[in-house]
Amino acid sequence: MNNWRLTVPVALLFWLVPAFAVNDNVHAALESPTDVVRNTIGEVIRILKDDELKTPKRLPARRKLLESVIAAHFDYGEMSKRTLATHWKPLSETERKEFVELFKAFLSDRYAAKIEGYSGEQVLYLSERLSDGYAEVRTKLTSSKLEVPMDYRLIAREGTWYAYDVIVDGVSLVKNYRSQFTTIIADSSFQELLRRLRERTADEKAKA
Repeated sequence: MNNWRLTVPVALLFWLVPAFAVNDNVHAALESPTDVVRNTIGEVIRILKDDELKTPKRLPARRKLLESVIAAHFDYGEMSKRTLATHWKPLSETERKEFVELFKAFLSDRYAAKIEGYSGEQVLYLSERLSDGYAEVRTKLTSSKLEVPMDYRLIAREGTWYAYDVIVDGVSLVKNYRSQFTTIIADSSFQELLRRLRERTADEKAKA
């Protein structure tokens, strides 16, 4: 991508598994945070362990299933706004929509591939914290070779919960991308950032 590459911590291989929690005011209406996290991660693992989906001809279908699970309860709009920070406000509605779609496509392509590298890691559910329509669910990804704390941040929208950030071993996904995108915008422009994301998306489609 012309000397440009987005980087993330290696431990983020599993971060896009969505997680949700319960607001104090709607506690009775929704599942508990731990139950929803466990159920969602269970669905992802079920897809990954399905022997029929492991055959070469079914891999594209498996990728689409994983992307669907990822997208179903992840708030890309909220994540985009937080990632661009002060650069979000002056954008037109058209620019915002394009950025959200490009960012979504980039993340879906990149992290569906990461999740496909799952090799039996276990998830421990540690605690949850609720406050005014926001929540944080603390988990830990473990195996014989690693132990990685993962904190999911969520927002309540339309009767359900959507993840908008994940902190892996102390590293915030939103802050990580904010740093990279801010550098690109400062060195060039927001239009250059869009161009690079368009190019990346086109490259991924060409490989499919």
